[in-house]
Order: sequence, then C-alpha cells, then structure tokens
Amino acid sequence: RGGRGGSTHRHGDGGVLTGSRSRCARAGRISFRLFYLFIFVACGRRWISRFIEKQRSGVWALFVCGRVMFTDEAPEAVSLESRWRRAPELCDAVCQTAEVRRADACVQRRRSAGVSTQTEPPECRERPAADGNAEPSIDSPRLLRFLRQVEPLVSKELTQNSRSHAFDGFEVNWVDQPNTVSCLHTLHYPEAQKRHLHVTGVSWNVTGSVIACAYGRLEDGDWSTEKSYVCSWNLDRRGLDPVRPSTVIDVSSAVMCLAFHPVEPSLIAGGLYNGEVLVWNSSKSDDPLIARSGISDDTHREPVYQVQWIQSSSRSNRIHVLSASTDGKILIWQMDGRGKLVLQDGFALIVQQMPRNIKLHKAREDTLFGVTSLSFSHLDKTVFIAGVEGGYVLKCSTEVLTHATLGSGSVPLKAPAQFTFSPHRGPVHAVDCSPFHRNLFLSAGTDGHVHLYSMLQAEPVLSLQLSQSYLFSVCWSSVRPLVFAAATGEGTVLIFDLGQSSLCPAVSIEQNAKKKPVYCLAFNPKQPELLAAGNADGSVKIWQLSAELTKQGPREVTLLEQLANEVAD
Repeated sequence: RGGRGGSTHRHGDGGVLTGSRSRCARAGRISFRLFYLFIFVACGRRWISRFIEKQRSGVWALFVCGRVMFTDEAPEAVSLESRWRRAPELCDAVCQTAEVRRADACVQRRRSAGVSTQTEPPECRERPAADGNAEPSIDSPRLLRFLRQVEPLVSKELTQNSRSHAFDGFEVNWVDQPNTVSCLHTLHYPEAQKRHLHVTGVSWNVTGSVIACAYGRLEDGDWSTEKSYVCSWNLDRRGLDPVRPSTVIDVSSAVMCLAFHPVEPSLIAGGLYNGEVLVWNSSKSDDPLIARSGISDDTHREPVYQVQWIQSSSRSNRIHVLSASTDGKILIWQMDGRGKLVLQDGFALIVQQMPRNIKLHKAREDTLFGVTSLSFSHLDKTVFIAGVEGGYVLKCSTEVLTHATLGSGSVPLKAPAQFTFSPHRGPVHAVDCSPFHRNLFLSAGTDGHVHLYSMLQAEPVLSLQLSQSYLFSVCWSSVRPLVFAAATGEGTVLIFDLGQSSLCPAVSIEQNAKKKPVYCLAFNPKQPELLAAGNADGSVKIWQLSAELTKQGPREVTLLEQLANEVAD
C-alpha cells in the first residue's frame, strides 16, 4: 500500500505504477483552493464596495483580526464664529523713544613740529654706528676750545640777568590754582533783618573759627534807644545753621563796632551809639555782660565808632580796651573785676593842638575832631593813625606828655597828634596800618578814594578812586603784603594786588543784587583764605579766596620796601 495519498508504486520488471487516484486527490485539492479564492475575491469585491459606501455615508469600518466590523458614529459638531461682522475693537498705544541727549564739543587741533639739523664732518658720517653700551668718545681739545670760545658770552648774559628785575616776583607754579572767589556762607539773624538793622562791624576770634557781628544803624537819626544785637557763629561746628547764631546777645542800644579779645576767644568788646563801652563773655548764656563803662563825665558823649584791645605799656602787660568816638576822645579802659570799666588813660584831638604842617579849615580853637577810625602800627605799638570827620588823617603817639586843654573828667587827657597828612574830601571811615611795613597805611573815605600813605610824608604814595559812592572799610591782607580789600557803598568788595596792578582790582565781588552798601570787612587771622563782609541788608557773607590771593610771593616784602623807599627819597 502506498502512502497517504493511496497511490501504490511498484518497481521491477513487471511492476505497474498506479497514479490515477493520486492525481484525482491532487486535482481535488486544487479545485477546492480555487473555489475559496473565488469566494474570497467575490466577497472581497462586495465587501470593498460596501466599505466605500459606508465610508461615504460617514460610517467607519474596522478590521479586527482579519474580519471587517462596521459601527455608526456621530462626531461632535464644531462651530466657528465669524468675526468680520463684529464691531472692530480699538485701543490707543503710545510709543516713546529714549530721550535724545545732545552735547556740544569743540576740538581745536594745534600742530607743531620741531626740526633741527646738525651737519657733521665727512669722517664722522663714515663711522659705523656706535654700540649703545660703549662709552662715547670725547674730543677733549675741541671741547676745551669750544668752552673757551663761548665762556665770555655766557658769563656776560648771566651777569646781565642777575641785575635785571624783569622776573621779580615771578614764581613757577606747576599746579593750576583756581582763580575764583566763592561764597561759603551767608549768615543772618532773622529778628535783626525784620527790623532792618545793618551789620555795622565784624570780627574773628583768636582761633579763627568764630565770626561775630554787630547790629545797628549807620543812617542819620537818633537810634540810641533802639534795641540791637551781637551775634556769633562757630563755622567749625557740625550742622551750622546760617539763620541760627551760636550766640545772641541783646543790647539796649545800637552797636556800632566790636572786637574780639586777642587771647581769650570768648571775650567781645563793643561800642554803642549812646557812647557806652561794653564787654561780653559769649560763653555765658545767662548773663554774658561782664563789664560796662556806664555814662559819666569820663565816658563818651557821642557814638563809639572804634574799639580795640591794646596791651599796656607797663610791666604788667595787661590788656585794656581802647575806644574812639565822634566826641573827639580816645579812651583806654580797664576791667576792675566787678563789672565796671574804669578809665585809665585818654587822649583828645583839639583843633588848637593840631600839627601845623597842613593848613586846617577855619574852626574854633576849642573844637574837637570827631574820631571815626583808628589803627595801631603792627611794628610800633606806641604809634597809631586816626581818621576824623573833617577828612584829616593824623599820626598820633601814646607816649606824648602834652595835656589837652580840656577841663572835665577825673583823668587828664593828652594831645596825641604829631603829624597831619593830606586830607580826604570828606569824613574818613577807615584806616589800617600795614602788617608788613612800619610806615605804610591805608585810608578810605566818603570821597570814594583809597589813599596809600607813608608816615614820612604828607602826600599819599598812591591815590585810587574806587567808587562814585562812599567807601566804608579798607583792610590789609594778613598774609599778602601787597593785597588789600575795600568795601564800597555800591555793594561791592574790591580786592587789589599792588604786585599786579595798582589801577584795576584783581577781584570784584558783588555782595548783593540790590547793591546795598558793604559796611565792614575782616580777614581771618588763622585762615587767610576767608574774608568776612557785613552788609546793609543785615547779612554777613564769608568768602573763600583763591590761592593766588593768599600765597605770598618770594619778593613781595622787598617790593613793598622799595615802594616805601622811593617815596622817602
């Protein structure tokens, strides 16, 4: 029996191969497969047609595990709203670019070039370049001949330069200094300004840190009963308030002048309009008044326009108070320790005892010259200069023995005048002796002139008209021999440097916009770059000067001495 198909095979000589059954089985299998293929194709076409129809009708066909499954599905509707029919939405917007910055710049180009040519002998040009480390060769005979040839010419020029004064006073300054004057402080007391009081005097204390001012009036009228003030500010105090003085002293009469003690930093002497002389201690807040002269036959009868502290000529070396008044008296006071100023000595300027080197205007013989200003020599404490109402400038001495023909008073007064200088054409408001020369001094008056005098002759060395109005103050710099300042009635402070020019001021300072007069000036003794100026509007301005006005040159004292010697000749 054959295999599984039922066919039997026989081999041999007489064997027959029977395969009909096997072929039928194979044909049957093929037919069966073709039938399945036909069914699949027929059904497949039908299924594909139905799938396409379902696809068109929105039905999804799913094929799962070789089978086709169909389900109905209703997708969610999506609506899109039209926007073109809605009202347009508007909004405002601002766009700002960054700020445009502008700047102007100037460029100046300077082009310079220096060219020099040195010819050399042919043999030198043919030499090779020398080694930098090698020492240069020197032709000693040629150098010696050259030095002998130029030595007479160089010696002549050096000798001529040593005798020349072309560069006298010149000093090389390798650092540029600011040539400006700046205002550091503007001080005032509101109560005094409300009453329209003037600053009649300013003074620095011995330390240079405190400035005091006197409030009063310089106008015509009887102000003897008007209340006034003495105020001080400590400029070194932290948190300085320019409208709140460190010390305020109420005074019963207008204060016309004041001066700090040369040793005690808190003692202040002042002269009043009613003729009194007072001394205050600014460190005492409850009762600063420590001494007063009172009113008697020995005291002044008219306003006191000058007070100073002077050292006694006796061995005690005590410091006294000197006062000068328009009643013609110059009085010296001593504090007795019990609140009283006691008269020690005094002088009187009477017409009949004036020196006759200058012709005086017609006046009664017993007339007294009213003293408006006074200054002691810095190098001779027995000599002082007095300016009087009649325009005269007088040289006086404290060592005179001639008594004045004046009967009243417990202390006999002396006649100090020794020499009369050429007068101003009006009252003299200020005099100041030079701190660097014993014979030179300045004076200023209502004629608008500043006179530079030498004590050796009557006529002024120099006369400058600084203003068409009055001049109220003039003072020398404490560090520059040729520099001085003057205060005008037009509201300006003029600073002159005689080493540069005697005709034009080195600096002109406008004190106030309303051009009110400047009544007083004071250089700081410890800080020479500070200058205090008191105004008619009740304010005190502290100015800081440039180094050019405070640094002494190498030949300034010599130039000042030459100026005095030329006058003396």
